[in-house]
Amino acid sequence: MRSGGAVRVCSRVCRRWLSGCAGPADGPEDREALVDLCRRRHFLSGTPQQHSPAALLSGCHPGFGPLGVELRKNLASQWWSTMVVFREQVFAVDALHHEPGPSQPGDSAFRLVSPECIREILQDKELSKEQLVAFLENLLKTSGKLRETLLHGALEHYFNGLDLVNRKLPYGLAQIGVCFHPVSDTKQIPGSVKRIGEKTEASLVWFTPARTSSQWFDFWLRHRLLWWRKFAMSPSDFSSTDCEDEAGRKGSKLYYSFPWGKEPVETLWNLGDQELLHMYPGSTSRLQVLKLHPCLAPIKVALDAGKGPTAELRQVCQGLLNELLENGISVWPGYLETVQSSLEQLYAKYDEMSILFMVLVTETTLERGLIQLRSRDTTMKEMMHISKLKDFLIKYLASATKV
Repeated sequence: MRSGGAVRVCSRVCRRWLSGCAGPADGPEDREALVDLCRRRHFLSGTPQQHSPAALLSGCHPGFGPLGVELRKNLASQWWSTMVVFREQVFAVDALHHEPGPSQPGDSAFRLVSPECIREILQDKELSKEQLVAFLENLLKTSGKLRETLLHGALEHYFNGLDLVNRKLPYGLAQIGVCFHPVSDTKQIPGSVKRIGEKTEASLVWFTPARTSSQWFDFWLRHRLLWWRKFAMSPSDFSSTDCEDEAGRKGSKLYYSFPWGKEPVETLWNLGDQELLHMYPGSTSRLQVLKLHPCLAPIKVALDAGKGPTAELRQVCQGLLNELLENGISVWPGYLETVQSSLEQLYAKYDEMSILFMVLVTETTLERGLIQLRSRDTTMKEMMHISKLKDFLIKYLASATKV
């Protein structure tokens, strides 16, 4: 089972802040009056003609005024504190505003192309029409594109983050940054150049084993609803609705009931591992942690010795190995390895081998008979008396056959 599943939490923290300031309003006229008020009171910059509600929601307005900048900063700070600063296993990442790589079919993102490159191609009089088109298409395919989401940056840092948590899921990568998207103008004729819309996006990508992704998705949905509701005079105006993308992946949209109707303020997706596999072609093995069914796992237990007198610890390990083998429980004799490895390296190694449990015999075992037992599936470690290990494993494996 692949462990690269991701639950993505995405908030457009500044794109819709203006609507969140709304008082009583009855329709489009009141909405435009609110926009005008925010412009006059320096939440927005520019002229009235540049600040239609459509322009605001599409990110095609001149920008924020001093008070708007401060409000956006405070909103982003609240999100960051809740999602990163006061939460374990979430790390901050940063990435460039453009993404490398060739364009994909149906890709509508804006490309980063030097005007000089285009000018040189167009001024080459010896090129035929077909050659000209081919050169331009190749230029667009090989140039970087302005990012439409922050997902790419999180995927780029996946392995670095995995090292920070000793290859143990779940963990999250968070980022706040500007994203770009093409905006259609109803006044433009078909086929004309589209404008660039901007939005400040806050994104948490939560990497979790596939078997627990649904539970984590529900957790984050509840968390995000509570977060939005604490800022509202009427918390019930926030709601969620299930949605689905073109690939059939499930998600939820969070809505706020404005006087003129509901509008989405945040989207959550249960992405699976499709983006990770696309990001790292040929590196599938690095994204996998085998979690075979207990009945199918070739080795059930790994035995290792920790700190303490080497000879005595090995003797205990050998006796334990013989006892488990006599009861039909396969064992990996890690204590015989001559190359020293850290516990984190051993955990990663045994997880990749799909070993169900790792038993660590230490000086505490000699003194009090206690061993450390680590589970592959939960990554939890607990202390257990050595005399209870055999019965625990027999009972565990017997119950697994009934599932």
